[in-house]
Amino acid sequence: MQAALDIANAGHEVILVERLPSIGGRMAQLSVTFPTLDCAQCILTPRTVEVGHHENIQLVTYSEVESISGGAGHFRVRIRRHAAYVDWDKCTGCGLCQEKCPGKAPSEFQRYTAPRKAIYTLSPQAVPNKPVLDREACIYFQKGKCGACAKVCPVGAIDYEQQDTFIEVEVGAVILATGYELYALENLSEYGGGKVDDVIDALAFERILSASGPTAGKVLRPSDSSEPREVVFIQCAGSREPERHQPHCSKVCCMYSAKQAILYRHRVHHGQAYVFYIDIRSPGKRYDEFIQRAMEEEDVVYLRGKVSRVFRDNGKVMVWGADTLSGEQVRIAADLVVVAPALVPRPETRRLAEMLGVEIDEKGWLSPADGDLQPVNTGQAGVFIAGTDVGPMDIPETVGHASAAAAKVLEFFAAGK
Repeated sequence: MQAALDIANAGHEVILVERLPSIGGRMAQLSVTFPTLDCAQCILTPRTVEVGHHENIQLVTYSEVESISGGAGHFRVRIRRHAAYVDWDKCTGCGLCQEKCPGKAPSEFQRYTAPRKAIYTLSPQAVPNKPVLDREACIYFQKGKCGACAKVCPVGAIDYEQQDTFIEVEVGAVILATGYELYALENLSEYGGGKVDDVIDALAFERILSASGPTAGKVLRPSDSSEPREVVFIQCAGSREPERHQPHCSKVCCMYSAKQAILYRHRVHHGQAYVFYIDIRSPGKRYDEFIQRAMEEEDVVYLRGKVSRVFRDNGKVMVWGADTLSGEQVRIAADLVVVAPALVPRPETRRLAEMLGVEIDEKGWLSPADGDLQPVNTGQAGVFIAGTDVGPMDIPETVGHASAAAAKVLEFFAAGK
């Protein structure tokens, strides 16, 4: 979004292709940001609205790039827009269809902490605020009956016959900004991932903490909706483990674990939070002070050591580990365990890189032409990269990286290339 706005504000037309039904990415799932604890939606929503209404930005959501051919100055891009089964030109975004829909499906946006309807928007602040219908969860498509959404729609926007459509455009430059994914919890069996109830990943806990989340910001554990009195945070889960998982540091986990521990203490005043860590990495402005605040003001217990075993016993999640500073074994009977998984590149990144001839490293991150002097350039003229498809970054770094990519596009255009 930042790259699109910078280029559009300079007078050039931009086509912004988004895989999801609305823009905002991972930040749309956050409750607050560190180290200021500012409301994430308060920062993000004005930006998404600006993108959605900018005269030089064509927003193409619920779409994916099918193919890219040609070269610098004359890239030919074919975009597939997935069938939403809703006529967005007619739809007013009233929400009646979602209210009356009886079909349900797991919600990736809520990180599977709560279901969504078969017809849905990602969030109340979605841009564009238009619903899409999940064919796999829709009773009408699966059983040939229902049609509740079509019956209640006051403008007749539901279209069960809608098909995928294609857009073909010619553009001068391409910015890849495909973002990141979280290392699957199922890969982290040593922490009970995917097998032990009340072991969730950090993004799921983020949704629980969010006012727009499944519990409206009240901290309740998934298994029985009880308030957790003791919460254990496990950092570097799948990060910095080249033998079994990912070799790299995911950069933001120390900070967001501290943020979540602070938020938990604000919501559950009598609760106790523990953080297992290898070492603390907080190299940003006021970041280290934020970690100290968690320790000293919020009484979050930091334990330097690895967790060896997580299992369930009598309704508790037992966490066994070690504190290497004291040399003591640690055993905690927790109510909830929050795992901070590694950040990994999205699978789609590799496909787009191959289309454009852009290099990727052995783990699937995009490789800049020169990581020191040309961090947003690729080896292909007219192709630039922005954000966490290069590697883990926090939000300010991502925004700065995006503006750098936009500046390089503008330089490229100004040179007449």
